[in-house]
Amino acid sequence: MYRPLFFLLAFALYATGIWAVAETDWSPGPVATTVAARAAAPVAPVAAPRPAPSPAPTLADTVRPAVWTPSNLRDYLVAELNRTNPSVALGDLDRITLKSPYVAGFCHPIAHDLGHAALAKYDGDFAKAVSYRNDVCGSGYLHGVVEDKLAESPDPETEVTTLCSPDQTASCVHGIGHGAMFVADLDVPKAEQLCDRFPRTYELVACSEGVFMQLFEPDVTDPRAMAQLRPAHFAGDPFYPCPAQPAVFQSACYYYAPSYFLQQHDYAAHPGAFVQALDWCRQAPSAGQASCTMGAGSRIMKYNIARPVWTAAQCEQAQPWQRPICMAGVVSYWDVNYHDDSAASKLCPQLSGEARDECRAAAGSGSSGSED
Repeated sequence: MYRPLFFLLAFALYATGIWAVAETDWSPGPVATTVAARAAAPVAPVAAPRPAPSPAPTLADTVRPAVWTPSNLRDYLVAELNRTNPSVALGDLDRITLKSPYVAGFCHPIAHDLGHAALAKYDGDFAKAVSYRNDVCGSGYLHGVVEDKLAESPDPETEVTTLCSPDQTASCVHGIGHGAMFVADLDVPKAEQLCDRFPRTYELVACSEGVFMQLFEPDVTDPRAMAQLRPAHFAGDPFYPCPAQPAVFQSACYYYAPSYFLQQHDYAAHPGAFVQALDWCRQAPSAGQASCTMGAGSRIMKYNIARPVWTAAQCEQAQPWQRPICMAGVVSYWDVNYHDDSAASKLCPQLSGEARDECRAAAGSGSSGSED
């Protein structure tokens, strides 16, 4: 009933929790010879226009509010970055997330925005921007720098495989996937053609992560992004566009699909949507059920980071075969949120019964998943 084991394991290892991201010199390396993973039509090398940037925050925007929202947190941190440097803003984001765990539900895209702001602050100097590297909120800052740099590139077909050189870490390549969507004007097949230029499977998987995260967690103010998710698409296939994807890209597609399901079912006001998402995953083609379930578990943890016992209880309401997979998603997001491997020592002891056993099994397996 599961998808071919190879691609599921590849995705579980490289696409859901903590990437082994080496500390390295992020200066652009020498241009390497690129090899397309499969024949594909050429992608236009001109980056699609990005949505107009939000107005720069003023000093009045920097007063700490009583409650953080995506808008006021972004304004506060971007203003702080512009006054100081990315290290200060990222450190503050880390402290805010630890003090107010609900912020974890929206801190990843804000970290992306800080990456965009840093690249603008340093006039497109990629090496300078990434020198302030901090992996808070699932490495969102790095993703933001990489996606903006690729989107602005005059030759994205070359830079797609060289921008993350020499180390080609999965986290950086994930950012390439986000950028590929902007270069391709949010057209998934065209973005996949760019990902296809990577010669290794782990790079393809990591790149596909960024593609489908960008697709299923769209900027709702961007009509181009919303046009990719028309209701008519889902009326014909509730798992659009995953079944039609090449095998190497399917796991990432199914993994991120619950993000959009939860948004459409207003999870914030209707917490029953989390169990509904797990039930919905069972309706997916057999090849996508496990990836969808793991992605749902990750989202449940992401949106409820301050209540792990409640989160585990949602997984335990799923079908027996889904429960350990859901818990693997929970563990992966816990680790990526706290950018460590603390699930075994800090998350699992809070749980009891089968949930605790499943948590320990997932935390001890070393399996990991997406960047966020």
